[in-house]
Amino acid sequence: MAEDTSAEDRTEEPTARRLSQATEEGESARSSEVTAAAVVIAATTYLFYTGPQLTEKIISTFSAGFTLDRKFLDSPQLLPAAFASMVFDGFLMIAPLLALTVIVAIAASAIVGGFHFSMKAVSPKFGRMNPAAGLARMFGSHAIIELIKAMAKFGVVGAATVWVLSDQIEVFNSIGAMALEPALVVTGTLLVKAALSIACSLLLIAAADGAYQHWSFSRRMRMTKQEIRDEMKDMEGQPEVKAQIRRRQREMAGKRMIDRVKDADVIITNPDHFSIALSYDPSRDGAPTLIAKGSDLLALRIREEAKRTGVYIFPAPPLARALYFTTKVDQQIPEGLYVAVARVIAYVFNLSNIRPGSGDVVKPAIVVPEELRFNSDGTPEKTQ
Repeated sequence: MAEDTSAEDRTEEPTARRLSQATEEGESARSSEVTAAAVVIAATTYLFYTGPQLTEKIISTFSAGFTLDRKFLDSPQLLPAAFASMVFDGFLMIAPLLALTVIVAIAASAIVGGFHFSMKAVSPKFGRMNPAAGLARMFGSHAIIELIKAMAKFGVVGAATVWVLSDQIEVFNSIGAMALEPALVVTGTLLVKAALSIACSLLLIAAADGAYQHWSFSRRMRMTKQEIRDEMKDMEGQPEVKAQIRRRQREMAGKRMIDRVKDADVIITNPDHFSIALSYDPSRDGAPTLIAKGSDLLALRIREEAKRTGVYIFPAPPLARALYFTTKVDQQIPEGLYVAVARVIAYVFNLSNIRPGSGDVVKPAIVVPEELRFNSDGTPEKTQ
C-alpha cells in the first residue's frame, strides 16, 4: 500500500484480504483505555469483597515478620529460609489478584479487536528508531488525540476523586481516634471504595476510546480504487484462485444448461458418457440448435432433468459423440448431421402426435457420416 496516498483517496471499504494481511502484521483495533478500565475495575471489585480478609492476612504476616524467634539468634543460617517462606506466603496472598488482572487484561484487549497473535507485531521494527518519524508522531494528529484523552482522563478522575473525598471526609477524620488495626481496615475499605468509584468513571473514557479506535482502524484500512484493482489482478493470477474461478464458472454454466433442458425437444445420449439437448422450431428457418450438453456427471444431470420435465431421451451413441465434439452451446448443428438429427426429431414429433390404435412408430436407424464419427476421448474413429 502506497505510503503517500492521501486519506481522501481511500474511499473504498477494505477487502477481506486486506484485513487478513493487517491481522497477520499485528494490526487491529486496540484500546488501552478499555483494558486499563477493565483491569482497575476487576482489581478494585476483588479488593472490595476480599479486602478485610486480605488486610488481616497482611497484618498477621507483617507482625510475624517483625517477631524473631530465639532459634534464629542461636542459628542465623535459618534466616534466609524463613525470609523465603514469608515472601512465598506474601505471593500466595496476592496471587489470586494477579491472576485475575492478567485474565481480565487479555479478555478486555479482545473486546475491541478480537484475539490475534502475530510474530510480526512483536518483532523489532528499526524504522521506528528514525528520529524524524519519532518527531512526526510526537507532533502529529495522533499525539494531539492522546493529549485530549489524557486531559479528559485527568478531568474525569479528578472529579470522581473530589466527589469521593468530600463524601467520606467525616470517616477520614475519625480514623485518627481508632486503634491501629481497625484504622487500617477502615482505611483499606475507604481506599477500595474510592478506587472503585474512580475506576467506574474511567468507563466513560473507555467507551469513547473503544468507538474511536474502531473508527480509526476502519479508516486506516480503507483502500483506493487502484489498490482494489491491483489486488484483484494479483489474486486472479494465483493458480488456486484461477482454479476456483474456473470451477465456479463451470458450475454456473452447468446450472444454466440444466435450466434449459426443459426447453429441449429431445435429448440424444451416449448413455455412458454424453447427453445432448436439441431444440427445433419448425416455424422458423434454420437447423436444430444445441442448447445444452454435458459429459459424465453433467450428462447424468441432464438426463435426470429430462426425465423430470418429460423431455424424450433418444439413445444414439455415435450421434451424441458427433454433436458433442462438433457443436457448441447455442450453435446450430453442422450440415453433415442434418439427416441423422432430422430423423430423430421426426421420430419424437411423431411419438407426441400418435393416436391410440394407429400403430407403433418405428424407431429410425441413425447413420453418422464417417468424417463425423468420434471416440469417447474426442479422437476421430477413422484414425484408428
